Amino acid sequence: MSSKEIKQPASALSSPRFCNMGNFMRMQKIESLDGLDFVVVGIPFDTASSFRVGSRFGPNGIRNISVMMKPNNAILEVNILDELKGGDYGDVEVIPGYILPTYENIEKELTPIVQAGVVPIALGGDHSITLAELRAVAKGHGKVSLVHFDSHADINEEVFGERYNHGTPFRRAIEEGLIDPHTSIQVGMRGSLYDPDEFKKAAELGLKVIPAHEVRELGFEETINQIKERVGNNKVFLTFDIDFVDPAYAPGTGTPEVGGFTSYETLGILRALKELNFVAFDIVEVAPCYDSCEITTLLAANIAFEFMSILAVQKKNGKK
Repeated sequence: MSSKEIKQPASALSSPRFCNMGNFMRMQKIESLDGLDFVVVGIPFDTASSFRVGSRFGPNGIRNISVMMKPNNAILEVNILDELKGGDYGDVEVIPGYILPTYENIEKELTPIVQAGVVPIALGGDHSITLAELRAVAKGHGKVSLVHFDSHADINEEVFGERYNHGTPFRRAIEEGLIDPHTSIQVGMRGSLYDPDEFKKAAELGLKVIPAHEVRELGFEETINQIKERVGNNKVFLTFDIDFVDPAYAPGTGTPEVGGFTSYETLGILRALKELNFVAFDIVEVAPCYDSCEITTLLAANIAFEFMSILAVQKKNGKK
């Protein structure tokens, strides 16, 4: 290789040092969107967190452990890369501490992906990033249905007097007309609340909420049926906060809540949604610095893999 072909690394003045550190599942690094079905995109922004930061290292942690993943899904009987074309698109150049210009960068980076008909699979980052993702998705697909797995509803009017925070994205998304609340559903909410009427307020916004205790009372089969009935054939954005899972199985997160779900239950729920019309996905709030033996990042990598597997099944069956 000649010296002319050697490129300097990105300047740390323009690109944070925690951006673009590896590829998911050792997939190819993608630069062109032509003919692709999906791309993996890291969004390592965490300064809208209300308690513990650290999810800026989530994309890198997930990618590092994803080398454990193989392309074959035995349960769904599909090889994701036999059916799909895609790879790792790198990271959005976030601006630590500055949410509004970071939102602009997220929207700018994801808009051409969505408009090319490619499904973005985003690795967060705190949950504030989903608002900017939804802005990009709305440009390509219009208003979408939201399927939201979390222990928190994230519909506060403000947090610390600020309208943009990881506890406010879905109120903003409804206000901006990015999601249809009447065909959207939130699952897994639990724990102590700022407001005892939070679930009522979610209903007033038009959202359907199935708190964790109701999931247990209804059972998983009925919960899955209600998710399917709620969204119907609409285009769906699936957003997954890792604290949906009990901290015994996913301790590496900023605002853990006890009384959650096992990793086995989580993967089963996701697989059961394989018929939904997904157009985008993210997994957020993975904070490796609070993890134990990489069990949280490993679960997050598997969750992303299950979503890819769903896309593969759909394309194999001629639905994509």
